[in-house]
Amino acid sequence: MNNEKNYLNALKDILENGEKRTTRNSITISKFSIKMDFDIRNSFPLLTTKKVYWKGVLHELLWFIKADTNSKNLENNNVNIWKSNSSRNFLDNNKLCEYEEGDCGPIYGFQWRHFGAKYEGINYNYNDIGIDQLQNCINLIKNDPYSRRIFMSAWNPIQLNEMCLPPCHVSYQFYVSDKNELSCIMYQRSGDMFLGIPFNIASVSLLTYIISHITDKKPGFISIIIGDGHIYENHIEQVKIQLERVPYEPPTLKINKKYLDTMNLSDNSYSDKELFSGERSSYENINDYKFENFELENYKCHGSIKAEMVA
Repeated sequence: MNNEKNYLNALKDILENGEKRTTRNSITISKFSIKMDFDIRNSFPLLTTKKVYWKGVLHELLWFIKADTNSKNLENNNVNIWKSNSSRNFLDNNKLCEYEEGDCGPIYGFQWRHFGAKYEGINYNYNDIGIDQLQNCINLIKNDPYSRRIFMSAWNPIQLNEMCLPPCHVSYQFYVSDKNELSCIMYQRSGDMFLGIPFNIASVSLLTYIISHITDKKPGFISIIIGDGHIYENHIEQVKIQLERVPYEPPTLKINKKYLDTMNLSDNSYSDKELFSGERSSYENINDYKFENFELENYKCHGSIKAEMVA
C-alpha cells in the first residue's frame, strides 16, 4: 500500500465534496473529520508528489523538543517558517508588544515540556518548571507500555492569548502493540491540506521514530485526525496539479547515533560501522538528538509547487 494515496484521496475528497466557507483569513473549501493512516514500519511518509521541506520539518521538531520558543534560533539554521508570525509587526498587531522580535510565546514545545508553567519570555530558564508531558510519555512507554494515558496536549486555554498562534496539532496519544511497535494518533483541530498537512505528516512520523529509538520499540503506524481539513481558495490550482502526479516509492529514515562527542577516537575497538550506524545503542535522552543524527535515504520526488501561506 502506498501511504501517499491516503493523503491524496483526502485532498481530492475535500476539493470535490467540501463546502465553501468564508473564514477569518480567507475563503476555503472545508470538510469536517478527516482521517488518514500511514504505515511507518518500513518507510517514511514524506510526500513525493511534491518536494516537502524536510530540513524545516527536522529543525522545527528538534526546536519543539527543546521547548525553544525563539524563532531566531530556527532562522539561524535558515528555517524561516515562524519568522513572519514572530515579526515585530505581527506581535504588535496581536497585542504582544512586550515580546522581543522572534518570541513566539508558549507554543507547542513549551506546552510539551513545561505545561502549566508561567511564561516568562525566551531568555528565562524553565528547567524543572511545569509538567514535562513528553518525558512522561517516554517514561510510560518504557515502564508501562500498555497504559492508556500516554498522551500529551499543546492546547492550554489559559495561555492561548500569549501565543503568537494557537496550536493546530493539539494532541498526541501513543500506543505500544504486542509486536513491540509504537504507534501514534494525532488530533489536529485545523489543517491547511496543501501546505501544512504534508509537513505535519512528516513531523508526527519523525517524533514517533525518535521515541521508538529511545524506548527500544519499532515504528508502527500513525493516524492523523483533522477537525477542519481545508483547501484555501488560492491553493486550488496547485492542488489540481499535485493530484495529477503519480507518487514515487517513499523514502526511508535512519537515525544514526554518533559517538564522536563521547568516545575516544584513538580506541580502535570500534569500527566505522559501529560509530555511525547506531547498532550499539541509542540515545536515551530525547534532548540529545541533533540534526546530524538523521539520514533520509532514497527520497525521489516531483518538483515543488509554490503557494502562498495564508496567515
